Amino acid sequence: MATVGIAGIGIYLPEGRMTAREIAEETEGLWSEQAVMDKLGIVTKTMPGKNDGTQEMGALAAIDAMRQSGIEGKDIDVVLCIGEEWKEYPLTTSALYLQHRVGAENAWGIDLANRCCTSVSTLKIAKDMLLADDEINTILVAGGYRNSDLVDFTDGNMSMMYNLGAGGGAVILKKNHKNNELLGSHIIGDGSLARTAGVEIGGTCHPITPENYQDGNKLRLMDPEKMKNRLNKVSMDNWYRCIDRALEKSGYDRSDIDYLSVLHMKRSGHLQMLKTLGLKEEQSIFLEDYGHIGQIDQILSLKLAIDQGKVREGSVVCMVAAGIGYVWAANVIKWGKIGEK
Repeated sequence: MATVGIAGIGIYLPEGRMTAREIAEETEGLWSEQAVMDKLGIVTKTMPGKNDGTQEMGALAAIDAMRQSGIEGKDIDVVLCIGEEWKEYPLTTSALYLQHRVGAENAWGIDLANRCCTSVSTLKIAKDMLLADDEINTILVAGGYRNSDLVDFTDGNMSMMYNLGAGGGAVILKKNHKNNELLGSHIIGDGSLARTAGVEIGGTCHPITPENYQDGNKLRLMDPEKMKNRLNKVSMDNWYRCIDRALEKSGYDRSDIDYLSVLHMKRSGHLQMLKTLGLKEEQSIFLEDYGHIGQIDQILSLKLAIDQGKVREGSVVCMVAAGIGYVWAANVIKWGKIGEK
């Protein structure tokens, strides 16, 4: 039976940083520096520079993954872009920018969007494509994120997004690769929350006008009460369902998890998830020095864990994600040589 393995991981992080103190100052008294660190779990977060566009950061991460793995552009069959919709030029196809930028001349590409869940969702799609199509052997999954531009720190409803940062991530998947097998995944969606958060001004419902342009291009909770009440009711349960089902599909259970590659969230939520899953703090990395780089978090967390020796030969890794809209997802990766226990 064919398998799918991770052949390369790439990360690009811009040099800019925003500290907890600076975040507190931007809230104009809504939050203190200590509360930003203790409650929101942000010491510092990444911020983009002039040339750190969403598409370009994805390309730089892809180039890093290719350099690390020795895979050349001509070997890539498909480019699946996980980059955010906030990018250099609206209505341009990011996957094809990546295709050209990395020299993947034989590849076709498509953009996929599932908000901060895009990486985990796309890895499942990529695996399914590799197993289903004899002509596809190597897929580049890559993209960038800089929704930090869209945060209004004076909007108290948006404190859950004060952590938004910037960066790029990439994963190269290969059919019958001998290492790092991508196993089961599970995804849950709740469309009742589809329009509770987003950018309200700038689309066809509320076009930009001379009167509203100053309020445009900002993320808002469009129905904060509905969103918060619904998430309080279902969010953690949906996360655990995804984790348990992904583990079950992979032949594992919670006791087998060696490392949890999870998105940045408030500190108490991170610690509670580890406790519920029976994990120690050292079995994950709390991204307090990076912030929340959307769908790049899981890739960044895995890369940091490999570099720090938290993930090594034989480790069972569980990636966990969630995205506004609302969607929850998890997958399982068995790190190391495929077929060995």
